[in-house]
Amino acid sequence: MALMSEHVSKKFDSELEELRSRVMQMGGLVETQISHAVEAFMNGDKDGFERVIADDHQVNAFEVSIDDDCAHLIARRQPTAGDLRMVMAVSKIVTDLERIGDEADKIARMGRQIYQRDHLLVPRLNDVRIMGDAGVRMLRDVLDAFVRLDPVAAARIVREDKTVDENFRSFLRVLITYMMEDPRTISTVLDIVFVSKALERIGDHVKNIAESVIYIVKGKNVRHIGIDQLEREALSDGTQS
Repeated sequence: MALMSEHVSKKFDSELEELRSRVMQMGGLVETQISHAVEAFMNGDKDGFERVIADDHQVNAFEVSIDDDCAHLIARRQPTAGDLRMVMAVSKIVTDLERIGDEADKIARMGRQIYQRDHLLVPRLNDVRIMGDAGVRMLRDVLDAFVRLDPVAAARIVREDKTVDENFRSFLRVLITYMMEDPRTISTVLDIVFVSKALERIGDHVKNIAESVIYIVKGKNVRHIGIDQLEREALSDGTQS
């Protein structure tokens, strides 16, 4: 009986590890989508826009498949405590990853629309590059925190999202100034506003993933609390099993 129980436990551990591995695969795909969308936007690469849009279905398929795996794992194994938190958090994480993929798709569609116009005036491209690079870096860091189950690193990413929000507001003021000074730029600048908003939303979803990492490790739901309290929870010695 003990050997059977040990076998079941090892099988379950293997299934959990496979689940985490698939989250990382999905995360890598989404990271690539963001990078390609921003790069295509910077260069006016129409083929690049089309590739990002066409590949969005792969991200969606990952979400559906992993979510199904989570449901089946709960039904078959009836996990408890930390294992249950892991499965529940993975279900939330893949939803955020899928929505990040949607934002990359939105950037590609807005970029395609901008570069289809006859007379182009695309201001402040470098700001888009900076926000895009920040989004990619944050996603890479939060996936690393997920692999290592590092709540302190996750808390740093939550704080970094505040900087992304500030950068978005600053960029928005600049874009409004462009429209006021030259009404010919209004259509293009409005599309750039949507692109920058998509990048800001990517930061929000990365923050959600970071909060899920803290939940897995600490057993505390840290959504909707202040950043200072969140950091205290991440640093606390108390870790629920």
